[in-house]
Amino acid sequence: MKTQVAIIGGGPSGLLLAQLLLRHGIDSVVLERKTKKYVLGRIRAGVLEQGLVRLMEEAGCAERLHAEGHVHDGTLIAYGDEMFRIDFTALTGTPVIVYGQTELTRDLYAAREAAGGSIEFEVEDVAIHGADTDAPHVTYRKDGSDHRLDCDFVAGCDGFHGISRQTIPLDVRREYEKVYPFGWLGILSETPPVNEELIYANSPRGFALCSMRNENLSRYYIQCSLSDKPEDWTDDAFWQELERRIPADQAARLVTGPSIEKSIAPLRSFVTEPMRWGRLFLCGDAAHIVPPTGAKGLNTAASDVHYLNSGLRAFYETGATDGIDSYSARALARVWKAERFSWWFSSLMHRYPDQSDFDLKIQVADLDFLRTNEAAHKAMAENYVGLPY
Repeated sequence: MKTQVAIIGGGPSGLLLAQLLLRHGIDSVVLERKTKKYVLGRIRAGVLEQGLVRLMEEAGCAERLHAEGHVHDGTLIAYGDEMFRIDFTALTGTPVIVYGQTELTRDLYAAREAAGGSIEFEVEDVAIHGADTDAPHVTYRKDGSDHRLDCDFVAGCDGFHGISRQTIPLDVRREYEKVYPFGWLGILSETPPVNEELIYANSPRGFALCSMRNENLSRYYIQCSLSDKPEDWTDDAFWQELERRIPADQAARLVTGPSIEKSIAPLRSFVTEPMRWGRLFLCGDAAHIVPPTGAKGLNTAASDVHYLNSGLRAFYETGATDGIDSYSARALARVWKAERFSWWFSSLMHRYPDQSDFDLKIQVADLDFLRTNEAAHKAMAENYVGLPY
């Protein structure tokens, strides 16, 4: 089989890239090791920067997003007895949109299928060959048979545990990592959200986040120990702990109910450099991970897709290689700024096991500075709604 771009990974970044390329007449094949049902069953963040919204529009996949997504003009930050608002739209002219990643992925699948684009599910033993040559190819097994996919380029959109990053030799790539000493226990419940905007709370008992998917589907998180397991927490224990960590007036409005999903996510910052090796390009979690505090995971994947799509389009339309040659440097420049913001916001809002009294005083001073300083408001708003591509 032959294609122009082989895309490893059928999650949102791989599907978005495939759809953008297709809209400009560039052929691709998407290889996904799981089933479509499995991919759509993954619960992920749903805060979309406007850059990602524009890419969905360009891909022809934004109709439901605009109809069902929730425009958020700001967010709330709580600590102690204080709660204040960062007004994104007033400070930057730009809101964010809350729209579940599962729904975004569903829209991209629908568009891919409607266009007759190729997706191979349940592929095994995927391997990338000749990425450092002018004639790469990908091999894989499906339904017990061996397959070969010849291509011009390979886009590695297969996540942190995928094979794309591992294909880049160890003497070429360098990895940077920070592992945080806590996790997030999250639940999904069929309850109305406690507030129309997200609440980020720094509490002496640990961090908490009140989020939502729609008017009757809420997503809540609390900071927990890395040794905890979801089954260690009953629903009642979770709700009681959440109430202790958010302002009393918000806790009084909280509607509780049985969880329909419960999980613990560890927090990690990770970047690999470079994001290109020959004709292999890494996108999204294959190249970088951010803690979820700043809602940057899906959005940094989208900016990667933007740079790669632009470079590949220029190559096929004019033969120019500037876009693909500069892909890694351009993507990483934005990635590291998102990493910095996610690290800073995580440091601001969480309680760390080794924090001294001095550290806690500095954290409160930082929060108070953010509360009272307009320039700090603007800097946070600019980072949260997304830096320009």
